[in-house]
Amino acid sequence: MKELIQTIERDFPITKTDHNRENQVFVTISKEMAPQLVTWLKDYQNYSHLAFMTAVDYIERNVFQITYMLHNHDSQTDVGVRVEIDRENPVMTSMHHLWKHVFMYQREMHEMFGIDFPGSPRLDESFILEGWHAMPPMRRDFDTKKYSEETYFPRPGRTTNDPKTYMKEKLYPNDRGGR
Repeated sequence: MKELIQTIERDFPITKTDHNRENQVFVTISKEMAPQLVTWLKDYQNYSHLAFMTAVDYIERNVFQITYMLHNHDSQTDVGVRVEIDRENPVMTSMHHLWKHVFMYQREMHEMFGIDFPGSPRLDESFILEGWHAMPPMRRDFDTKKYSEETYFPRPGRTTNDPKTYMKEKLYPNDRGGR
């Protein structure tokens, strides 16, 4: 793993490296260089399995972080490739040409975060949120409470309880003295 990290740092413009465990490393690279690094890892270093692809909204820094987790079955090691993209124009190169199933992750990120992956198949089809027209719900500036209040009407017989008091009554129904 150490040799791989040295090679990546030597041959690619990595901005950050996090070596969490002996069999796992995360590297951060620009969105322009990410396709080359991921392709190199897959084709030349045998990281042939895309374990997952995910996004995180760092609203305070105005970026989305996309992570590609690659696994090498022979060495039982993982490399996480992290890419930061601008929240205002969230566009990332599609990697569906490397793994057929990556378009499903990209569809989910498009629908839930509003990230665009030009050329990715079926990107504009509804995936999880059929008929959704509001802001993507996984963005941190999406107001869940406001959406719920505007979308769902109050139902008769429903009450709101203080969670601490309610759980105390449910867990300790015979305790009248308070713990």
